[in-house]
Amino acid sequence: MTRLKLLFLCVVLVCLINVSWAAPSSEAWSFWAEYDDESLFVVEHDDWQVILDRYLNAKTQDGVSRFNYKAVTSEDKKRLKTYLSGLSRLDPRKLRRAEQQAFWINLYNALTVDVVLDKYPVESIRKIRFFTSLFGPWDKSLISIAGQELSLNDIEHRILRPIWQDARIHFAVNCASVGCPNLQERVFTALNTDELLELGAQQFINHPRGLSREGDVLVLSSIFDWYGVDFGATEEELLEYLSDFLDADKLTQLDSIEQIYFQYDWSLNAE
Repeated sequence: MTRLKLLFLCVVLVCLINVSWAAPSSEAWSFWAEYDDESLFVVEHDDWQVILDRYLNAKTQDGVSRFNYKAVTSEDKKRLKTYLSGLSRLDPRKLRRAEQQAFWINLYNALTVDVVLDKYPVESIRKIRFFTSLFGPWDKSLISIAGQELSLNDIEHRILRPIWQDARIHFAVNCASVGCPNLQERVFTALNTDELLELGAQQFINHPRGLSREGDVLVLSSIFDWYGVDFGATEEELLEYLSDFLDADKLTQLDSIEQIYFQYDWSLNAE
């Protein structure tokens, strides 16, 4: 291949990376469908909680939780990797369903922080690219569990979405971006997952990056476009879903809509 042809292909590839992206569909990975609701085993997420306590700022003025990637010490980077290594030695199929769900959500969020830390400083998680994952790190195999190589997309779209079929999952997994629902201050557990899912949905839908109104135009997060199938088959069903979480004084934002516009901010959620 001539140098000119190689240069042309590189330019085309860069253009495709920067302008195109399709959200993965929800397709169950049957391997992970097993569970044991008689199991009493509780997964420890203490190290992940330490990381959140030290570096997550959830009390920001603009309501967007920020992670202080720059301040993470080498000791805590090691702590995070030790936590992930511990999760990799477990087989979540031997857990009860509620414990499983918390396991996968925490794993997703911790892996996301870890992959950003490995490449930091970076302006956006989309800039983190691998040969097998050209649009961000989501298709890159990052961890092996029960003999299976897993990517972030595997966890979200082949496990969490299809197995639990709960749209609130989108408000629990964090993609390290300003436009993403907040990374929660507390680790997910079998006891608090439903509470945190509900909190995440309420926080996001009542925040301008989730939903706002500009004249007759309803401005929504692109999450409701990319994963529209999870929120309803029609526009009316989507609006009904949103109304279930909107504060009473904001419900009028759904009245007399002429158009829906979707937007998303991929800037890194860094302090």
